[in-house]
This record gives sequence, structure tokens and C-alpha cells, in this order.
Amino acid sequence: MTDDISKDTDLALVQCAAGGDVKAFDRLMHRHNQRLFRAARGILRNDADAEEAIQDAWWNAYQHFGQFRADSEPLTWLTRIAVNESLQRLRRNKSRVALVRPFEGGDETEDQPSQEERMPAPESTHPENQVARQQLSRLIELHVDELPDKYRSVFMLRGIEGMDFSDVASLLGLSAATVRVRFMRARGLLRKALQTEMDFSVRDAFEFAGVRCDRVVAGVFARLAARGDRSFADAGREALPAFAPTVSSAG
Repeated sequence: MTDDISKDTDLALVQCAAGGDVKAFDRLMHRHNQRLFRAARGILRNDADAEEAIQDAWWNAYQHFGQFRADSEPLTWLTRIAVNESLQRLRRNKSRVALVRPFEGGDETEDQPSQEERMPAPESTHPENQVARQQLSRLIELHVDELPDKYRSVFMLRGIEGMDFSDVASLLGLSAATVRVRFMRARGLLRKALQTEMDFSVRDAFEFAGVRCDRVVAGVFARLAARGDRSFADAGREALPAFAPTVSSAG
């Protein structure tokens, strides 16, 4: 393993982490925490619950790194673990109706993707425009939270994270046609809610970086250290030196 680990593929990082390489596991988590957070957040509708869910997802993934056979991309596998953990947490909480359920209505059509679907953010770097984009992102987050569960999960994965329809369908146990319809309807609901308030752009919504990303990494390392993996003890302290990591009670 070279010091320039950022150039390694996900598969190489998984294989190294399976062998106890702390640096590889750290890089893998920092690389994909945002994708996993967005997937969990779309299901759980709560930042704290989503953060705990992805910490549990990384914990579960670590237990099975040695069994990963690359039948799918590592990121697809990791996202599926995060989605499953989020759905289990949702059922345990018993606070909302389970998100993946049969689609109501009989008008599912094969809507074709348009150029708007990825909705790239404006490229301006002027300070006033950066502030406006931050406000816009927060506005989008508020309205995404108000979407019905079945639309919100699809929109988070397709509209914000930019995943392919087929990958979203596989993760949520839906047909590709249903994913297309739900995405189109979610986008329509958002447009109606936001109308004159914004130019439709979502690429900066639900960012997961900085201290929150570090907190998840430190929490996972703390759990591994508590289990007796001494090599992770120092890594957990280095990942988040400012305060003690938040460790989920599961596992």
C-alpha cells in the first residue's frame, strides 16, 4: 500500500481494509460517506438517524470485507448495506410507514430522462452567488424532506446523488419504470413548491463532509477498538481529536 492511497480503487481499498489496513478503511469511509449519508437520509428524514445508520452500515461492511467477491461495484454493495440498515432502523423506530411499498396508481409510464435530471449547480464563484447557493441548497433540503417517503428516497439517490435508474431500482427493490415515474413526480412536486424561488439546482444539497464525516469514521474506529482491534484505537483518536466519537449502541 502506497502513501498516495487516494489513487487506489475501491476494490483495492476494500481488500486492504479486510487485511487490517486502517488507512485504507479511513480513505474508503471518507470517500463514500456522502453517498451513504444521502441514501440513509432519504429514508430516515433525520440527520442524526442517518448518521447512526451509516456508522452501523460501515461496521457491518467491515465484518464482511473479507467475503466481498466483487460481483458488484464496492460502492453499490456499500450503498445497499446503508439502505438496508436504514430500512431496518425505520421499522425499529415504528415512527413512519415502511418506505418501500407497492406503488399506488396505474399510470406508471416510461418517462425518458431529460437533460435536467442531473440539475448541475451554477458555476459562478462570486461570494454573493455562493451565499445564494447555500441558501438555495437549504431551501431544497427543506422541500425534499416534505416529499412523500416513496418519492424522497428515489429523488435523493437519482436527483441528488445522480445514480442510474437501474441502480436505484436494484437498491430499493423497484422496477426501473417505477423509479422513473417516482423521480419525475418528485421533481414535479419540488418545482411546484419552489416555483419562483429558485433556478432548479440540487447538486450541493445534503452535503456530508468535515466534522460530520470525521465523526462517523471516528465512531466506527472506536467500535472496532472496543472490540479488541488495537490498531484502530489510535486511528479513532486521530480521526476526531476535538471530542469523543459518537458510538452507536448497535453491535
